[in-house]
Amino acid sequence: MSAYNDAQRNNVSNRNAQQYRDLDLFFSRKSNNDLNKVTDIEAVKRSVRNLILHNTYEKPFHPEIGGNVRGLLFENMTPMTSAIIARKIQDTIENFEPRARLSAVNAIPDFDSNGYKVSVYFYIVNAPTELVQLDSFLERLR
Repeated sequence: MSAYNDAQRNNVSNRNAQQYRDLDLFFSRKSNNDLNKVTDIEAVKRSVRNLILHNTYEKPFHPEIGGNVRGLLFENMTPMTSAIIARKIQDTIENFEPRARLSAVNAIPDFDSNGYKVSVYFYIVNAPTELVQLDSFLERLR
């Protein structure tokens, strides 16, 4: 019992949850030439953004990861297409990102720019009180 009390006394952290850390995929450097790390909310946001932009068979050794959203960008811009895009994004995040608890996905067609404005709203499992919003613009590349 005394070891438990000592551990509580020596623990200076005010949170009991695990901290999420990923490498900065923009490969920016610190002053000592090390790569930066992104933590917590920013790490999960980048992971969700990468999941949205991945197609299946793009990730080596994990061909099942991806949503094939880019294939739908060449379809006619209708409300049905935007609903399908939102549903594919929702399925991808629910299946492959356990750190995010999805709240809503909105895909709004932008006819002038020929793309979709996508907003993803989710909670992070370690911080369930803060709603995180990720905005992205999906457009054709060719």
